[in-house]
Amino acid sequence: MVQQSAPVVSTVEGQLQGIVEDGVYAFKGIPYAQPPVGALRWRPPAPVIPWKHIRQVSKFGHSSLQSREACIAGGGGDPVPMAEDCLYLNVWTPRVDAQAKLPVIVWIHGGAYVIGASGLPPYTGVPVASRDAILVTLNYRLGHLGFLAHPALQREPGGGAANFGLLDQVAALQWVNRNIAKFGGDVDNVTLIGQSAGAKSVLSLFCMEAARPYFHRGVAMSVYGLDEVPLEKALPKGEALIRGMGVPDAEATPERLRKLPADAFWSQPPEHSLAPVAVCGDTVMPQSILSTFKAQQQARVPLILGSTSDDVSVMEAMGRDPMDILQALRDQNVPIGILYPGVTPDEELARQVCRDIVFTLIPRQVADLHQKVSHAWRYYFEYTAKELRPEFPDGVPHGSDVPYFLDTVARCPPTQDVLSEEDRSYSRQVSGWLLQFARTGAPASATEWPKHQQGEDRTLRMQQPPKVENNFMQLRLNAFLLVSAIISGADSGAGDTSGAQRTARHGTTPTKKSRPEGTP
Repeated sequence: MVQQSAPVVSTVEGQLQGIVEDGVYAFKGIPYAQPPVGALRWRPPAPVIPWKHIRQVSKFGHSSLQSREACIAGGGGDPVPMAEDCLYLNVWTPRVDAQAKLPVIVWIHGGAYVIGASGLPPYTGVPVASRDAILVTLNYRLGHLGFLAHPALQREPGGGAANFGLLDQVAALQWVNRNIAKFGGDVDNVTLIGQSAGAKSVLSLFCMEAARPYFHRGVAMSVYGLDEVPLEKALPKGEALIRGMGVPDAEATPERLRKLPADAFWSQPPEHSLAPVAVCGDTVMPQSILSTFKAQQQARVPLILGSTSDDVSVMEAMGRDPMDILQALRDQNVPIGILYPGVTPDEELARQVCRDIVFTLIPRQVADLHQKVSHAWRYYFEYTAKELRPEFPDGVPHGSDVPYFLDTVARCPPTQDVLSEEDRSYSRQVSGWLLQFARTGAPASATEWPKHQQGEDRTLRMQQPPKVENNFMQLRLNAFLLVSAIISGADSGAGDTSGAQRTARHGTTPTKKSRPEGTP
């Protein structure tokens, strides 16, 4: 079949021509910065060099280097082709009209900052574009190439950064700001949305002054309550990594580091990884996310936060044992039996406790802080496709809500082969909330989905039919707020969550079957 071409779009950097995909225009593999290779490795993304001829953008650009096996195992799809040259984004739009002023939704993929890609099946922009909005997806540097603290890099002229992957995201937003109007987008109506490490990224961008001019609302799906690694703890990890690659500290100049083969970073011991979090204390993120929100220094724009009923399905990949966290809480005399009446055995109790302290708590905590400066909404996602319910008795695994928000349930496993009319309808409803939020700054009417207010907590339970619950899990979340530091101390602390590099299900649709869940 002959591929139909999209109209030519003139961007600041040059002309682009994409393709027609299921009735909408798709522009894939657009460079938003120079390849971060050679002398540009571990530097802020450099501006694209303009081109003179029409550039064909019909295929996804390279994904960041990563463990292909881990990405596939997570269920999200195959990230190939991969390369260190990975700073590409994609745009889906219903019409190329500079006067259209369509809402723009920018998707940031998850993956513990070590896996993931913008072109995976759950993230296709066709459904969003077919409903009169624009979807942008982007790649950013992952793993040690995207997140590395090393004294040599800190000391060099213009140095001081460790979170290069976050700088990539800012550069992508700047590209949107420069060019999206030519694709029909409203430069003054940009919504960020991300899941897991992508949700961490959304909140990080809320905290970064450099990013704030380029977005107007945000959605953080399944953000996790693991704090960023302080720079002083990240630097020894970087030094150990480079020593392990054969470069003694005395010889670890920036030039020597930049000559190390890119592929070699993926065979290094996982304990040198920062995953699944970024660094705080560098020039990119001076403070942690929570510290910034507590100081009311975040972007003052509307924010949706939520989690799923089985987000804890990813804990093994994050290097955490729920039984350790349960024991740490008992050691602190937290009255677990009162908070979870009748939930047995200990393995099931640990699963629910871990889910709530790592995933259910943080949306409540951030929403409490954010509603002091802007509007916030909370959700708890509980819907599983009808035919898949027997396989997932614990509820919705980490990442399985993504296709509902982006309305891609018919386009990716495991839902595409078992979809019922009820599933399709629910996906339209959930993605409708996202689109309404992107268009208006509120996801629904005040009765259908009321705003979060501290002390008057109202959460939308995304089940069928949806239900607003007042004071959702209030007793246990209040208790966990008092002891939330336990999660960072249950083993070696955030930044030693090296299991994420080994199995990393973040941002993908897990296929794990799990045990029955007690009453929440």
